[in-house]
Amino acid sequence: MRSHSRLTMPHTVPRRWPPARAWFVLGLILVALRSPAAAQITDGQQIPTPEEAEEILRTQPQLVDRLRERMLQSGLTPDQVRSRLRAAGYPEALLDAYLKGADTTQAATVGPRTLDAVRALGVLSDAEADSLRITDSTLVVSDSIRALLDSLRFLKADSLRADSLADSLAVLRGAGLKLFGIETFRRSSTRFQPVQAGPVDQNYRLGPGDVVVLILTGDVERSHTLDVTREGFVVIPQVGQVFVANLTLGQLEDQLYARLGRVYSGVRRGAGASTRFQLSIARLRSIQVFVAGDVVRPGAYQISGAGTVLTALYAAGGPTVAGSFRTVQIRRGSALVDSVDLYEYLLRGSNPTDVRLQSGDVVFVPVHGGFASVSGEVLRPAIYELRPAETLRDAIAYAGGFDPSAAEARVTIHRILPPASRGVAGRARVVVAVGADQFTAGIAPAVPMAPGDSVTVYRVAGRQRGYVTVRGNVWVEGEVGHTAGMKLSDALRLAGGPKPDVYLGRILVTRMREDSSYVQLRSAFADSTGRLRNDLALEDEDEIRVFSRTGFLPERYVAVVGAVRRPGRVPYREGMTVRDVVLLADGLTEDAQLQAEVARLPDSRPPGTLAETVRVPLDSTFLFGRPATGAAADEPPTAGDTPLQAYDNVLVLREGDWSRQRTIVLSGQVKSPGRYSLKFKTERLADVIERAGGLTKDAYAGGIQFYRSYVGTRPTGSDQLEPVLVTTPKPLDTLPRGLPERVGIDLPRVLEDRDFRDNLILTAGDSIHIPEYNPIVLVQGAVNSPGPVAYTPGKNLDWYVDAAGGYTQEADNRHPYVTQPNGEREGVKRRAVLADKVPRPGAGAVVFVATRTAQETASNISSIVSTAAQLLGALVTIIVVARR
Repeated sequence: MRSHSRLTMPHTVPRRWPPARAWFVLGLILVALRSPAAAQITDGQQIPTPEEAEEILRTQPQLVDRLRERMLQSGLTPDQVRSRLRAAGYPEALLDAYLKGADTTQAATVGPRTLDAVRALGVLSDAEADSLRITDSTLVVSDSIRALLDSLRFLKADSLRADSLADSLAVLRGAGLKLFGIETFRRSSTRFQPVQAGPVDQNYRLGPGDVVVLILTGDVERSHTLDVTREGFVVIPQVGQVFVANLTLGQLEDQLYARLGRVYSGVRRGAGASTRFQLSIARLRSIQVFVAGDVVRPGAYQISGAGTVLTALYAAGGPTVAGSFRTVQIRRGSALVDSVDLYEYLLRGSNPTDVRLQSGDVVFVPVHGGFASVSGEVLRPAIYELRPAETLRDAIAYAGGFDPSAAEARVTIHRILPPASRGVAGRARVVVAVGADQFTAGIAPAVPMAPGDSVTVYRVAGRQRGYVTVRGNVWVEGEVGHTAGMKLSDALRLAGGPKPDVYLGRILVTRMREDSSYVQLRSAFADSTGRLRNDLALEDEDEIRVFSRTGFLPERYVAVVGAVRRPGRVPYREGMTVRDVVLLADGLTEDAQLQAEVARLPDSRPPGTLAETVRVPLDSTFLFGRPATGAAADEPPTAGDTPLQAYDNVLVLREGDWSRQRTIVLSGQVKSPGRYSLKFKTERLADVIERAGGLTKDAYAGGIQFYRSYVGTRPTGSDQLEPVLVTTPKPLDTLPRGLPERVGIDLPRVLEDRDFRDNLILTAGDSIHIPEYNPIVLVQGAVNSPGPVAYTPGKNLDWYVDAAGGYTQEADNRHPYVTQPNGEREGVKRRAVLADKVPRPGAGAVVFVATRTAQETASNISSIVSTAAQLLGALVTIIVVARR
């Protein structure tokens, strides 16, 4: 049963403006611009209030471009536009955003309702309207402004009808199926608009409103445009009045031979005629038809005189989910003219009826006669309307027939029994199985269908048969087709045969038994040509495994480390030398010695011996990219061509004292700040400050900021080396990679005594900044008013916390600390007996109060008192006992 919950929604639901209201407002505003008084006349309809119009224009951006264009073309000045809007009852600033000079970047989509209304008002010409028309049939209403105004009364009903339609579709699409044909009359890319001029078929009958063109040629050359009057006559000059109502063009032609022959003697039938005439339709009349029943938008519609039942249905949006697609009725007066089956049009593309609609005809869509869904392996799964006498064969045919993957012998029908057949046990649903013996040449049987049936066509079994699988050391691995009597040699031949390095000793064949257990069979190659010692007979789904001798060999390598650009492992090759592995490692680094040490496994391994080492001299030819000088330039490259063995470890020695320049940064209040290179490995802080000319008079030595980067160390004892091809070259500079950490330095003491411990030895990457004097102490953390506090000499940390509003409730007042301006950190020590040790911040220091953790939260006072009382009682007892 369909839900109508949306129809009973309270009127407190937020108001949404349908598109038709927006088009109406545009039309009214355009009328107001042409004539303010005209906007007040709307055939008795209530125009939107100024607030409603402003809201519609704000929420309908598709109106902007069209409205702005009409403003520019109207020739009205902004003042004139405002005055006419004011006279029409709208805010005078309503259209300021659409006048000349406004933003034109907003996109517009002009709907057909807008075009119909504006064209009816005379603002747009027919050509302009046709050029802007969009093809959304769901928005099409009457071609007159009267129909547009009248439709305002039904906007709420239309909205509720659309909501009910959406609910019904949601129910039908619960299984992912759609109602067949439901979208045909609603697609935005479809608008069925019959021609208004041009040739018509022989069955078209003339009527009032048609325009006929009569052309005379031969002895008389004349052309007459003839309007069919309301009484059904046309008036031909010199001939008179001719009755043409309800005549086809052929019948009218027969009458004109007699009537024209009285005036023009050359008009006659046959080859002897000296004057001939021709008839054509210049413009078709418009007729009014009524669409009723279960359609999306029932009502009266103006359509072309050549329109058919399809024309009316497209205009009304087509049947709803409750409407019938199989028995659309055409009624003329009280008589049933024809009953149309839309499946003829939807499935075969043929015109379902030859009946031409006449003015006053009613197209009625009754309630459907029952649906049946067809799902599974068919070409067009959907929900179809079936007539009472139609069967399973018809339903499968409507669905396009079986898909190639369909199991035609596996079709079921889920059926809801009628109340009379359900019995007393509540047996309301049954499953009807269609047997394989009922199918003939893939054609479904004529099993009777009932409303609500659900047909499911199942897929063939997913298990693949008729193949064997060949894997391993063959040229083309994969599945090959299995045939009766197939041998192992046949499958190997289809797989391209074995590769040259094939292992001859064994071929494994895995076979699955009927109980799904596996058995292992084996064979072997007689030679590398693929000849077998035992050519096994294969069965369906056997798996063949061919092995390679290369896969059994160990992965041999040579390790190269030390002063090379890409240390790591190199695959070992017979005849490989030291020079070869250095080349594969991208050559030597700049700190390399011309000497290498080769460590290899001993031939005989006495207890405790791990390796034997050999020193190999290298020559200047190993320094690739550097010109060789002296006697070395004339030497053949023989040094270092020592042959290697598998698992050798080649260590290219480094120059111990070699390094690149080490730089540090000295900034702030020094006479010559900049990036300095260290002269010695033991150069200290005071030495660099002296090289920079010393401190300036504004320098605050006590606030020195000294940063040093620390890098995590790599674990030792690891013998794992990555292959050369995937190693990443390490940077060759001496700048450490890591996070800078501040180091506390007592610079005034260092400048006085160079032997003081804070006169550190500098290293690459150090950053030293000498600031100016900063008379502020910054208080941060769990204080009531964190921020800067003016420095007061001699005051301790607690004084500055009080100056910042004191501790918060969550503050850890036992563990605050201060970072002195020189980077040193000092914490508070609270003592139970002696005085607390509280540091005194200097100018530029930072005081931080941490937040107390859950474990540090003060315990309940009552529990503390109880514990203290117990301890006191125990102490008194001990004293009393001791005195006795």
